Amino acid sequence: MVFGYSTNAYVKFDLLDSLDKIAALGFKGVEIMCDQPHLYPPDYPPDRLADVKARLAACGLKPTNLNSFTLFAVGDTYLPSWIEPQAERRQMRIDHTLACLEIAAYLGCANISVPPGGPLEKSLTRKASLALFHKGMDQVIPRAEELGVQLLIEPEPDLLMERTSEIKPFVQALQCAAVGINFDIGHFFCAGEDPAAALQELFQWVGHMHIEDIAANRRHNHLIAGQGAIDFPSVFRAMAALGYRRDISLELYPYTDRPDAAGAESLAHLQPLMAAAGL
Repeated sequence: MVFGYSTNAYVKFDLLDSLDKIAALGFKGVEIMCDQPHLYPPDYPPDRLADVKARLAACGLKPTNLNSFTLFAVGDTYLPSWIEPQAERRQMRIDHTLACLEIAAYLGCANISVPPGGPLEKSLTRKASLALFHKGMDQVIPRAEELGVQLLIEPEPDLLMERTSEIKPFVQALQCAAVGINFDIGHFFCAGEDPAAALQELFQWVGHMHIEDIAANRRHNHLIAGQGAIDFPSVFRAMAALGYRRDISLELYPYTDRPDAAGAESLAHLQPLMAAAGL
């Protein structure tokens, strides 16, 4: 298991500088934001991608995940979505996902994370929204299988899937090894669940994990580890007992004014807890 730090905390820096800074903090891995101002596929022809690959090697950083969730370059945090009524908008999300799969294969990254669809459209029923999501997945799964890169759906508060009871039947029905779950510890806490219990139930599909703290009110706002109410020792004990061997990435995008300090403080808080749990 490699512990990484997401570049989405470093949007005030370019990607290569972000990699240098994350390595200097002592992280051995990095989750790369596949959106502007970082690794947005249309902005990265082969020569720029080669520079990224070379810098990763020079920094000794393993790409733990490509975060393909946001699309600020053409939309916002959630849009374009898999489940918008307009076919051309859905196609933008599909095309972005396909491009991110190609980059992941080139960089040697085992997985990319994708949003679960949403926000929900008032004009569509939940059944219709799920059908659109299935249709979108059908258009990207074959390429993921060919490249050997896993598509990890990330449950998110207030979107099509936010709880264990929503994501589990979806991935079960797909019956596809190329599709799994990006398990964000804080998101399950926001949804009112015990992250350790949710991990146990979803473990067979978990291909990568996000970590951050969340306040006791369960409001969706990522906090420096140790400043919220998440019971990290119980989650880490569950990971150890289940034999979790995939990677984990710290995600602290609210701290763009002090990403180094936020990362260092979180690392100092979490590493002893991980060690005590046997990770």
